Amino acid sequence: MKQTRRLIVGISGASGVVYGIRLLELLRDSGIESHLVVSRAARATLAAETSLTLADVHGLADHYYAADDLGAAISSGSFPTMGMVVAPCSVRSLSEIAHGVTSQLLTRAADVVLKERRRLVLMLRETPLHAGHIRSMLAVTEMGAIIAPPVPAFYSRPQTIDDIVNHSTGRVLDLFGIETMAVKRWGGMSAALDEV
Repeated sequence: MKQTRRLIVGISGASGVVYGIRLLELLRDSGIESHLVVSRAARATLAAETSLTLADVHGLADHYYAADDLGAAISSGSFPTMGMVVAPCSVRSLSEIAHGVTSQLLTRAADVVLKERRRLVLMLRETPLHAGHIRSMLAVTEMGAIIAPPVPAFYSRPQTIDDIVNHSTGRVLDLFGIETMAVKRWGGMSAALDEV
């Protein structure tokens, strides 16, 4: 029997909720089953940064879970997934994951992904960083996570915010072997010079 390909998407309270929303849209189009958890803080960010409701965002996912539902399927290692992306990832969520604090479902699911040796990608949204933030990034990296801040690539000559968001989220999905048409690939310096 073929196993369903599932990816967990966590949306934390950092600015950049559009990254989590776009990931859900790209996953829907790719045929990957999405499992969503939105932190309590992310609800306020969603209201501040978009005109979407929480129900709208839930509608983009195949399955969604309440932030405090520590008994959800994604809180168990016996529930097979490809891993998890936290997009955006707040420093608070990063710190909880780095120190094994699982007070909410988002950080519990991330902890499970790490203990099961699955891929965890954190789209950290914070700047500037102090030494404590950097130590937390090192800790989760040593535990097997990947820190992937949404840094725009200007070689693709983005024209809109959507172009920038698509590139960052597409590159994150590359880490799971999920191909989307969201990324304009680098063709080398000679290709870039041909366009000049």
